Amino acid sequence: MTRQVDLLVAGGGPAGLVTALHAARAGLDVEVWEPRPGAVDKACGEGLMPGALAALQELGVDPPGHAFHGIRYVDGDRRADAAFRAGAGRGIRRTTLHGALAAAVAAAGARVEQRAVGELRQDDEGVTVDGVRARHLVAADGLHSPVRRGLGLDPAPARHRRYGLRRHFRTAPWSPYVEVHWAPEVEAYVTPVADDLVGVAVLASSRGTFDDRLAALPGLQSLLAGAEPASDVRGAGPLRQRVRRRVAGRVLLVGDAAGYVDALTGEGLALAFAQAGAAVRAITDGAPRRYDRDWARLTRRYRWLTGALLLGTRPRPARRALVPAARLLPPLFDGAVNGLARPVGA
Repeated sequence: MTRQVDLLVAGGGPAGLVTALHAARAGLDVEVWEPRPGAVDKACGEGLMPGALAALQELGVDPPGHAFHGIRYVDGDRRADAAFRAGAGRGIRRTTLHGALAAAVAAAGARVEQRAVGELRQDDEGVTVDGVRARHLVAADGLHSPVRRGLGLDPAPARHRRYGLRRHFRTAPWSPYVEVHWAPEVEAYVTPVADDLVGVAVLASSRGTFDDRLAALPGLQSLLAGAEPASDVRGAGPLRQRVRRRVAGRVLLVGDAAGYVDALTGEGLALAFAQAGAAVRAITDGAPRRYDRDWARLTRRYRWLTGALLLGTRPRPARRALVPAARLLPPLFDGAVNGLARPVGA
């Protein structure tokens, strides 16, 4: 016998759980399917910009972490700082964030099951997956979304690919900022996530080991000298994911599954939270097709700025000039950082 739900969410990471939270609080009968057991971890920077943190707190979710007060670009002995004007951001371990969101989802009455989405069939009235009938399905199943691929929404792969690796180190944060260390072929994002723990995420356009990439940043390597690794290396990529559209019948794509440019500007979680709310509003309003337009509006700033930064810093001379330019033009750097710190859509 087919079981009925209002909304089925594929993926139990932050995007899927926030979608479920919005849906449950809107009165929908919602179920989340996540094949991985326990707290879902991911290779990411783990820093919530002030706007993302405010969006999370508006949902009544306020996990512990470590405050940071701006962004610092570092290239050798040169640095440029931009402090947040509208409150602090917070570094939060992804597993800690998952636990807080999972508790909120359970309290709201949504169900989470450890299972994967299999064969999907849909018609004008709903979606059927493995004996469950849902009025709509939200795919929040990550960068390489199986649901998206199954619906034929993946165009040709991006020409320029980037890959990320992340590891934690047991050391007290040495800076009140998230630091971005630059080198000709790699950059690293250092995020304080606890009083005695920092996360280091390195991005590059070629595959390689974490240690090889860290060796390209001797200043950061020196700061981490003697610090004990506190987690295994996790990887992600290629980061750039193009998507034909975000609505296919009664299926809506949210978070990384909806398309991704790069982690360069640190807006991933803020975008996921905003998309989750927009998708649920489109569903409850009976206008799911509207979500594609809402997605384009919500992500416009991120797509333009991130795309421009990627294009502008691809040549080596431009990468070398980035930190000096930020030092010479502090109002421009400060404005860009505080623009990214605003809530998505503001």
